[in-house]
Amino acid sequence: MAASALLKSRIRRPSYLSKLAKPEDLIELFPHGSYIGWSGFTGVGYPKMVPTALADHVEKNNLQGQLKYSLFVGASSGAETENRWARLNMIERRSPHQVGKDIAKGINNGNIKFFDKHLSMFPSDLVYGWYTRERPHNRLDVTVIEATAITEDGGIIPGASVGASPELVQMADKIIIEVNTATPSFEGLHDISLSDKPPRRKPYLILSPEDRIGTPHIPVDPEKVVAIVESDYPDATQPNAPEDESSRAIAGNLIEFLQHEVKMGRLPESLLPIQSGIGNIANAVIGGLSHGANFRNLKVWTEVLQDSFLDLFDSGHLDFATATSIRFSPDGFKRFYDGWEHYSPKLLLRSQQVSNSPEIIRRLGVIGMNTPVEVDIYAHANSTCVMGSRMLNGLGGSADFLRNAKYSIMHTPSTRPTKTDPTGISCIVPMCTHVDQTEHDLDVVVTEQGLADVRGLCPRERARVIIDKCVHPDYKPILQDYYDRAEFECLKKGMAHEPHMLFKVFKMHQNMVEKGTMKLDSWE
Repeated sequence: MAASALLKSRIRRPSYLSKLAKPEDLIELFPHGSYIGWSGFTGVGYPKMVPTALADHVEKNNLQGQLKYSLFVGASSGAETENRWARLNMIERRSPHQVGKDIAKGINNGNIKFFDKHLSMFPSDLVYGWYTRERPHNRLDVTVIEATAITEDGGIIPGASVGASPELVQMADKIIIEVNTATPSFEGLHDISLSDKPPRRKPYLILSPEDRIGTPHIPVDPEKVVAIVESDYPDATQPNAPEDESSRAIAGNLIEFLQHEVKMGRLPESLLPIQSGIGNIANAVIGGLSHGANFRNLKVWTEVLQDSFLDLFDSGHLDFATATSIRFSPDGFKRFYDGWEHYSPKLLLRSQQVSNSPEIIRRLGVIGMNTPVEVDIYAHANSTCVMGSRMLNGLGGSADFLRNAKYSIMHTPSTRPTKTDPTGISCIVPMCTHVDQTEHDLDVVVTEQGLADVRGLCPRERARVIIDKCVHPDYKPILQDYYDRAEFECLKKGMAHEPHMLFKVFKMHQNMVEKGTMKLDSWE
């Protein structure tokens, strides 16, 4: 099989050219029940050709449910790959994070066994052999990795994400490399560290977001590489969620808080490294830092960079950013590639084990900001399970940051609409139906209504300030009535540290299921 001139220019190890293959010729490497690793994180840097060929094979031969795999990806991959696999009933088990309607449907109808895990811990646990302990040699059968180039010694230069790729390569019996020639080579943008097992694990010697501690490529044992596939398929990202009035109000409240912390001497004028999640609120916060706030020489230590970070670079306010993934929109990637010489010296992509490392997050004093499903009046947060049971995407790295950040911030709209009520769901509730971040982890809760600083407050104090500052007017009397009743009853019983009416605490959720709104007439 002949290699294109562009592919030859990307592969600097000549022996790999003898391993060129078409994806459809690799089907036999994936028998039913295989444990498979993919590169990718938040829909970028994932393999396209081999997963698509496998899906085509299943669809063409009516093998739905007969070829099923355990699939491990650092976070989510592309909708046209893992969601198509979910539709074709090709996924037996999935970990640790996913995005998409079809794969979420498979998880919630019981067809896919989903194991949720902190993104900082997943790579370590993989190397410990926790997920492959029943497999021959305690390893993954095949790992498929997307590269943008290959070094002289066979190392992989990833693209727009690193994720868990180093550990997936480390734990693979066989490795297939898809070299994507539809994107530029990302050489120079990565800092790769491999995982050692205790007692030989070393500290990450990082004191600033720009510090390098690893190699610019993923080291690979060339003997494990069984095939090289050329890919000309770019990452299929979508436009970012636009800001709206609510997200801009939340951003305004947050920026005002950060300005106050600077004024009080608890933050330097350049703040501390920023971590921001994905979505319109995160975009609004970063947009506010670009345009409305007088902060300079900012740095970012986060998981994922969105288009709004390009605005922050262009504003001159952002000096450096490091992440494990750059998940730009199609327009954002064009802007990034067109401005490569401007942006690339200010960026560094690391493995998720490093980008989400509790040790580094705590050392740098990161300002962590994430969006939950719901927060309760005592500052527990639910990031994963709607109504306590329906899985959305997974925990991701939110708890990695919120437990260890200097400022642990949850931002959310105060309400969300239902089919019959524009404010039918209150995002502040008496008790979360599922808890991912505990009351011990959060410092600040902020909605478009206001900001509750709960640092150093006992639970009863937290409840009062969250209800006062963050709750929508439609729900403030309902939640205040709940708290007053719970406090009265629990004080009488001598159990008032964190007052609850245990058998009424989910009545707002029950009302939504039965009537399409959380608005109660009475707690009786």
